[in-house]
Amino acid sequence: MHQHIEKLYQSAAKPQRKIIGLMSGTSLDGLDIALCAISGDGLDTEVTLERFTTVSYQNDYRQRVRSVFSKRDVDLQTVTLLNPWIGIEHGRMINQCLADWQVPAAQIDVIASHGQTVFHCPLRQHNDPRWGNATLQLGDGDHLAVTTGITTISDFRQKHIAAGGEGAPLAVYGDYLLFSSATENRIMLNIGGIANLTWLPKSRDANSVFSTDIGPGNTMMDAYIQQLMPGQLFDEGAKLALQGQVSAKLLTALKQDPFFALGFPKTTGPEVFNLNYLARAQQISGTSALAPADVMATLNQFSAQMIIGAIQQSCAAENCVIYASGGGIHNPMLMSQLRQALPQYRITTTAELAINPDAKEAVLFAILANECLVGGKQRFSNAREGIPGVTMGKISFAD
Repeated sequence: MHQHIEKLYQSAAKPQRKIIGLMSGTSLDGLDIALCAISGDGLDTEVTLERFTTVSYQNDYRQRVRSVFSKRDVDLQTVTLLNPWIGIEHGRMINQCLADWQVPAAQIDVIASHGQTVFHCPLRQHNDPRWGNATLQLGDGDHLAVTTGITTISDFRQKHIAAGGEGAPLAVYGDYLLFSSATENRIMLNIGGIANLTWLPKSRDANSVFSTDIGPGNTMMDAYIQQLMPGQLFDEGAKLALQGQVSAKLLTALKQDPFFALGFPKTTGPEVFNLNYLARAQQISGTSALAPADVMATLNQFSAQMIIGAIQQSCAAENCVIYASGGGIHNPMLMSQLRQALPQYRITTTAELAINPDAKEAVLFAILANECLVGGKQRFSNAREGIPGVTMGKISFAD
């Protein structure tokens, strides 16, 4: 048996594994690094979040990624060079965190790397019958493994697509294994760049679980504030949005995209919902001269109404609790709108379930890596649209 395979076997046989989960989202604010102690698998999975931090990206990093991010026409050389470079940069960030935490790399079983999505392209978005679903994440797992000296599991989304999914949302797998409850119906709402939800009935029946992207969460608000105020990444505390008035005309135009008429489940990304989308909506609605505060207030309500509509459409069970996570939970205007429109639900965060809501996505990828190592007992039906029963992740050894 090769020494690397033997080491994986030994990790899988442990009663508890140390797994670092990584997440780099569409906001490009930084790399989420979650050091997790994970025991069990399937519905017996137990996770302790031992350390968590977000390492902020430098402007140089953001500029390089934005040069290819969510754009159809880019420089192929830049894409090629970014793939190893991002892997190395993420590896260096992990090394620094481990040094700061005084945790030896030898104690870590594997790294679970999401990578950096630069283009998400499901069939229902490109509508070209010659092609299927596709997505691209940069940040090569081999370079990350060699930089850290730690076996790395990465590129999770490709197997999902190969098995008939759209490559997203993958949160459903970890949501089900970690958060499903026999006593409470739950909605796991993640408000990242794109908002998504997972419905977890208290029956814990895997084939009754439901997951979908909703539409824009923070992505359009963040892009607008970054254009308006260079150097500012988001509308902190909804300060600008709270100064504005919602434009009914612009809001109506924003809600007209064909994506919203598609049935669930579905996926999308900043490739659709971006500043060009906003500019077209303003032109159509005759609101191009709208004050910035009014634009931001309208974008805020746009995200809120899409989330509210998706929850009302897909999850009508009584005695249901919404557990929110992602950057959107820090937007007081957005969260206030959700609570006002959904009084039948108790809305809280995953902190109540012992998982830092800012760390949740990184933790979920650590769970996917754990399933890659020791799981496989709990399977979704391959007939379940959008949730194929597959093991995800590609393994990269450190040498």
